[in-house]
Amino acid sequence: MITAETLKHLEFDKILHAIAGFSHSQVTCEELLALSPHRSLDLINSTSERIAELTSLQPLGISLRLSRFDDIRPMLERLRPHGSLLSPQELLVFIPVFEIFRDIARQLTPRSDIPALKNLTPQISPFPDLLEPLSASIDPDGSIMDSASTALKEIRRAKRSLAARIRKKIEEIIRANDMEIFLQDDFITQRAGRWVIPVRMDSKGMVKGVVHDVSSSGETAFMEPLEIIPFVNELENLTAEEKSEEIRVLRQLSAWLRDDAEAIGACFETLVTVDALNSIACYANQYTLEKVNVSAGGNLVLVDARHPLLLMQLEDGAVKRVEPLSLQMGGDGSVMVITGPNAGGKTIALKTAGVLTLMALCGLPIPANGAKSTIPFLDTVLVDMGDEQSIEQSMSTFSAHVRRVAAILEQTGERSLVLLDELGAGTEPHQGAAIACSVLHELQVKGAKVIATTHLSEIIGFVHRSPGMFNAGMEYDSATYTPLYRLICGEPGHSHALDIAGRFGMPERVIRHARELLGSAGEEFTALLAELHRKREELAEAGRNLARQQEQVAATAREVEVRMASIETARREAREKGRQEAQELIANSRRQMNLLLEEYKREHRGETVEKLRQVQTDLSESLKPDHDQLDFVPLTSVKAGDSVHIRTLGHTAVVLSVMEKQGKAKVRAGRMELDVLITDLSVPQCPVSKKKGEKKAVTRDWKLDSETTDEHELKLIGLRVDEALEQVEPFINRASLSGLREIRLIHGLGTGRLRDALREFLARHPLVDSYRSGEAHEGRDGATVVMLRG
Repeated sequence: MITAETLKHLEFDKILHAIAGFSHSQVTCEELLALSPHRSLDLINSTSERIAELTSLQPLGISLRLSRFDDIRPMLERLRPHGSLLSPQELLVFIPVFEIFRDIARQLTPRSDIPALKNLTPQISPFPDLLEPLSASIDPDGSIMDSASTALKEIRRAKRSLAARIRKKIEEIIRANDMEIFLQDDFITQRAGRWVIPVRMDSKGMVKGVVHDVSSSGETAFMEPLEIIPFVNELENLTAEEKSEEIRVLRQLSAWLRDDAEAIGACFETLVTVDALNSIACYANQYTLEKVNVSAGGNLVLVDARHPLLLMQLEDGAVKRVEPLSLQMGGDGSVMVITGPNAGGKTIALKTAGVLTLMALCGLPIPANGAKSTIPFLDTVLVDMGDEQSIEQSMSTFSAHVRRVAAILEQTGERSLVLLDELGAGTEPHQGAAIACSVLHELQVKGAKVIATTHLSEIIGFVHRSPGMFNAGMEYDSATYTPLYRLICGEPGHSHALDIAGRFGMPERVIRHARELLGSAGEEFTALLAELHRKREELAEAGRNLARQQEQVAATAREVEVRMASIETARREAREKGRQEAQELIANSRRQMNLLLEEYKREHRGETVEKLRQVQTDLSESLKPDHDQLDFVPLTSVKAGDSVHIRTLGHTAVVLSVMEKQGKAKVRAGRMELDVLITDLSVPQCPVSKKKGEKKAVTRDWKLDSETTDEHELKLIGLRVDEALEQVEPFINRASLSGLREIRLIHGLGTGRLRDALREFLARHPLVDSYRSGEAHEGRDGATVVMLRG
């Protein structure tokens, strides 16, 4: 169990007061101030998760619609007896609570990113059937409004009308009887609920009426004219009816509240919980606290931790900087002893570890790196810090110190965190050190996690030799004799008492004499610590250099990747440019071949054939594969039926037969049969295009799978436009060379795109004289009959 004394020693109450400042109700404030570590790990985790959900809403610009509210539980308790009713002022307390119920329900119900908050039971209900009549009945000043009931509204209207009639009647009486001369003043007022006029005392016999009051001077009598008495009596009857109706309204409202009192009370408890969680979340957002993992059997790990009270002082400007604290305990090291100079931050480090542990055990976020820090689930946190010690400064007596340490030894268990400040102080150093070492050993045997501070060098050696214990020190700038408030784990600190004494004015001869009295052992110990500090700084500097080198290597690697990507892009662009140029070259060559074919028909056939062969040779040379752009795998063997690529022609063909003696193979490319050298055959490796799975097509003049019935017609059904045009061009050329005058292209009906593209192509072709749709026996619109030039 964690006692109230422990919470006070670690100044946990100051943190709770700061959190309570964000609450919206006194009852919430009291609940926060009574907060203590939970005994259930599930409760710690659920509380932590709910606070984390609330803190995550702030970056989204979302805050809970909470406002000031009072405790309604005493009023609900008074409503328990049947027939009891609340006053308008008491009923008024419920209205802001119901309005908050409504607003919170509207905010939380539709959200799906706050499951832990929505698991609060019971969920807050809006109670619209109670809020509406209360808001329509009770005025903000605590009076009952006319809209509370129809009868009340009519009674008050009648009262106002009758009061106006009474006033008018009095005015008429005064004017009709010339009573102005008897009046002390010209106003109409009320005394004891009766309408009266101020009459001079010496003239009261001149006015017919009843005296209801006399002024303090005795010179004025307040008289009610006899003529208005019936009207006033009627007004009093209406007043009685009004009072009766108001009581009925209050009784009805109270009855409705009584019927739902249990549900209202339960929702109010949830509201207080939500207000408390929201207060913690607001505190966490203001000081950048983070959720931390609390686990059973875990280690105590704090990374970049800061004391919350120091963060508050930093915001107020009381301190200029808060140095982060990092430590790790558990496993092989469960006892840590911190040494260092006075005012070097040892006690602050001790308190930071303790108070952050308490916060985590309450489910609160902590000022540390939550992702890297862990807090063990503990039963007790035991502290010895002196009678009145605070973060600033304090001392304690040896007897009180021994008494508290003895009590700690009795209460310590495996799930305990023990914090001991100035261990072994207050008595003779050697005996104090011996007692301190024995205490540390006993606590370690009991399995506790221990953080202790001391100035005694003998304890440092004992800790260094004891497995499971380790030294830590507060860093100190030996050049300026100032503390740096940084905890260095694994390395003891030094008090630097002589240096500090010299800095603060101690005479040099006194310091020199003290060093002599200290002896060589003390000097050696000081030198050893200085050497450790120096080596640690060298190691840290080497680590920083290594980190810089690693960063440079990473930057170089990134630059290489960028350059490789740039080279690959340039290579793709060059290949694409080459492909486009090849297509343009093919198109130009085809146009020249068509013109030569036409010239061949007309005249100079021998010269034209020679020119045609020259064009074919030029085209083959132009299209000769560039192995830097497209790689082809040479064939090691070839047989009939193989699909091959003719490198010199840039076309694909099928092997018909192999003539091994001649080193040739007979191949068919489209409808042509050729004898080619086997060494000119290869298997193309088609690179993948930009679209995944799509391959670049190897340029060729005709396809192996083109389907022709005879030399007069070509079937193109099922082909795409570009595939069809690739087959039509060589088909027309062969037909023209063969002397045909009419051919037929069978393209089918389909959508008409293929037909239109073919006819557009035919209209521009130099070998085509005309074309038409097929006759009935020719396929009608599913075929196009082409007439070639003679």
